[in-house]
Amino acid sequence: MSTHPQPEPKDRPARLTVGVVGAGRVGPALAAALQLAGHRPVAVSGVSDASRRRAAQLLPDVPLVSPAEVLERADLVLLTVPDDALPGLVEGLAETGAVRPGQLLVHTSGRYGARVLDPALRAGALPLALHPAMTFTGTAVDVQRLAGCSFGVTAPEQLRLAAEALVIEMGGEPEWIAEESRPLYHAALALGANHLVTLVAESMDLLRTAGVEAPDRMLGPLLGAALDNALRSGDAALTGPVARGDAGTVAAHVAELREHAPETVAGYLAMARATADRALAHGLLKPELAEDLLGVLAAGTDATQGTEGDTR
Repeated sequence: MSTHPQPEPKDRPARLTVGVVGAGRVGPALAAALQLAGHRPVAVSGVSDASRRRAAQLLPDVPLVSPAEVLERADLVLLTVPDDALPGLVEGLAETGAVRPGQLLVHTSGRYGARVLDPALRAGALPLALHPAMTFTGTAVDVQRLAGCSFGVTAPEQLRLAAEALVIEMGGEPEWIAEESRPLYHAALALGANHLVTLVAESMDLLRTAGVEAPDRMLGPLLGAALDNALRSGDAALTGPVARGDAGTVAAHVAELREHAPETVAGYLAMARATADRALAHGLLKPELAEDLLGVLAAGTDATQGTEGDTR
């Protein structure tokens, strides 16, 4: 349930025509959410067949046009392209005169704040950075997931109320992020969400190798509880052989991984070392047990590096 009150009528954006440049997984979902709030999607640009399918599913009857035509038709334009493509897109749109004074230009990149939109700002546009802290599938379920989703918001101070109002209209929770903090903010999200997918996928692969028929069913309750405990209690939620200082168990893990899944050893060691450091700092790992444990991790790291350096 939203903890932010609905904006006062004077602070709510007027009903806007909405355009999407880049019909990836994010843009059509945000436009569909804005449509539910009373805004009107009028144009989408997309190149790939997948983009066109997503637009057709989430924004039926909205025409597919060029990026310049999207800007020509829409009061509010969502720039939902990959991070590396965003600066060039903004510069190109500004240089060709596609940007109109008073037009709301919104990008959804986590990495960038509002400054990347400076070329459009000089052309008279109103720049907003609204990054949903959510993973997207490119299907209708994404619109539902926006309910209660945090958005990293960066915008000029005079546009702060408008930015926050748009997020709330989409069902989200605005979280103000300073311009200079955007890269760190995005790194934190990537560290948690993207690496979590890798860790879970690797864990399922290992369970299959160990003979588990339904690794997803086995991991679901365990990982759900671990995530809930971590969000509630932080480092106090640490459990397992590293936090306990069970050096022998960790050594056995490393040996098994080296035999059955050597590509996972470096990641296991890095995360185990980070876990040990946090457990030590918070008094969970006893110093007298840490020495043997850290020795096992160091030996494993040396062995891994030696293997990587072996050119025989």
